Amino acid sequence: CGAANPHGLHLTFTTTDAGVSATFTPLAVHQGYEHVVHGGIISTLLDEVMAWAVAAAGIWAVTGEMQVRFRRPLLVGESVTLRGSVTDIRSRAISASGQVIRESDGEMIATATAMFVRVPAATEAAWKERYLASS
Repeated sequence: CGAANPHGLHLTFTTTDAGVSATFTPLAVHQGYEHVVHGGIISTLLDEVMAWAVAAAGIWAVTGEMQVRFRRPLLVGESVTLRGSVTDIRSRAISASGQVIRESDGEMIATATAMFVRVPAATEAAWKERYLASS
């Protein structure tokens, strides 16, 4: 969602040998049930880390399909590491995987796989200007 969005998650991604990673600590505004982070927030974190893994591979694309598996709850205030990687590249379709891992004990909170679809060249150029110029 970019740094300019005041309601964004404001994630900072680091490129790794395997893809990208980031850290995140959820606040009370991210909860669904009391003290438990909403599954939609976890899904958004996974979508973001996979999308940035695709971008780090030099491809600008949008999510076409995503499957999430929730393994255990994430509580407000628990820091997590996000990991994303590209698993396959075809002409227009790019496959990726993502993980949300609790930092305190290394427990897997959620995993996802997704298929991304390349955007047109004009869209790619506009997005590079908007999202990479501010980083």
